[in-house]
Amino acid sequence: MHIEQLNLKNYRNYEQLEVSFDDKINVIIGENAQGKTNLMEAIHVLSFTKSHRTTHEKELIQWDKEYAKIEGRVTKRQQSIPLEIIISNKGKKAKLNRLEQRRLSDYIGAVNVVMFAPEDLNLVKGPPQIRRRFIDMELGQIQPTYIYHLGRYQKILKQRNHLLKQMQRGAKQDKVMLQVLTDQLVEHAAVILEKRFAFLKLLRTWAGPIHYEISRGIETLEIQYQATIEVLEEATNEEIETIYLTKFEEMQTKEIERGTTLIGPHRDDLLFSVNKKDVQTFGSQGQQRTTALSVKLAEIELIHKEIGEYPILLLDDVLSELDDHRQSHLLNTIQGKVQTFVSTTSVDGIHHETLKAASLIRIVNGEIAR
Repeated sequence: MHIEQLNLKNYRNYEQLEVSFDDKINVIIGENAQGKTNLMEAIHVLSFTKSHRTTHEKELIQWDKEYAKIEGRVTKRQQSIPLEIIISNKGKKAKLNRLEQRRLSDYIGAVNVVMFAPEDLNLVKGPPQIRRRFIDMELGQIQPTYIYHLGRYQKILKQRNHLLKQMQRGAKQDKVMLQVLTDQLVEHAAVILEKRFAFLKLLRTWAGPIHYEISRGIETLEIQYQATIEVLEEATNEEIETIYLTKFEEMQTKEIERGTTLIGPHRDDLLFSVNKKDVQTFGSQGQQRTTALSVKLAEIELIHKEIGEYPILLLDDVLSELDDHRQSHLLNTIQGKVQTFVSTTSVDGIHHETLKAASLIRIVNGEIAR
């Protein structure tokens, strides 16, 4: 799988851009604030229909313009597929093979992308929402049904929290409606948890051995899922639903007192441990970075296993954050099999055969320097 070309219009600091890419390694070079990360972000949006940098999509539209457009052509399973995302004040439109998709979830997965940026080093030491977002983004692009259940869960969760807030204030006491919303929430929560367990099982398959290799055989990585209910990863959908319903019944009084939903996938977390010690609390910066890198490289193999092709890899200003050993391991792993985009202010100091054969794209003030 690889992106053949990308066209941008009114996107961030790009008024108009047309660029073709090498199917192996593309190095995007430029000083800060010239548009390197904006170009990487556009590829991310083309895949996920959303930015990894902001939740305010108006920021993607160039100042004083009514819309932003991202067009791409992707080779997948030996077919050339046109993709298009239009972002405006009215919302988003996604076209796959020139056909507008009724739901964004029908579009996601058309092109698979793994991104590794400096903020991903917070995957280990950052707050739980970063790890939940990681699971949701990666699982969503290989299982579109997951996005549907996650979307429904979030919508019902919002309604349930609104009702709990009213009950907390005494403005409303509707336990029948609360039970209806709880039943609906549990239906989607059970599917989400079941799919997250399956995803984690696959992730462990590659992350552990990769971490062991990067650490030169002295560290063993373990990943655990920390749910807000006591449940075995082998539990069936029906068993998970039953446990949730029982727990919600126990928590009802406390939830009304607090005015919010206290259990569910929206409060779960991932725990990383190296040699039986919690990396987040007791790990060195080097161990935390090795863990984050191992998880990202595991993602690449996981997607390949699930869809039969390697995803596109975006390395946004991250090589300078890794020491020579981790840099080499990363570049050796992707060499020759993954279309990769590397953004950097300079390739000086990065000595690797992979980058010597790369296609160089220089960005100056939102344009390609010819």
